[in-house]
Amino acid sequence: MAVNDDDVCTSKYITLVSNDGFEFVVLREATAISPTIKGMLRNPFSEARTGRCEFPEISAPVLEKVTEYFHYWYKNQDKAVVPDMDIPVELCLEILVAADFLGLDKQQG
Repeated sequence: MAVNDDDVCTSKYITLVSNDGFEFVVLREATAISPTIKGMLRNPFSEARTGRCEFPEISAPVLEKVTEYFHYWYKNQDKAVVPDMDIPVELCLEILVAADFLGLDKQQG
């Protein structure tokens, strides 16, 4: 794990941890759409030093879909036409709550 002089992890990847202990390694740049995660990765928070964000309120199936969305967004952010992302109906409400918590409903500017 690379750390700069400010004791901040500078790794290209971060780890997101669900409430049931599943870990998802995600490209740091792909999580830039979430103001919540961006805030967690700033000093003086422990997440900034470790590159590891724990979400005790988000289950593994939901966090998996969130990480899929991060990569989907990162891959398609500059495209005018993008394919639909498959979202299981039974997870829709939980994903909506997680998206709200992570600030994914905010306009990026």
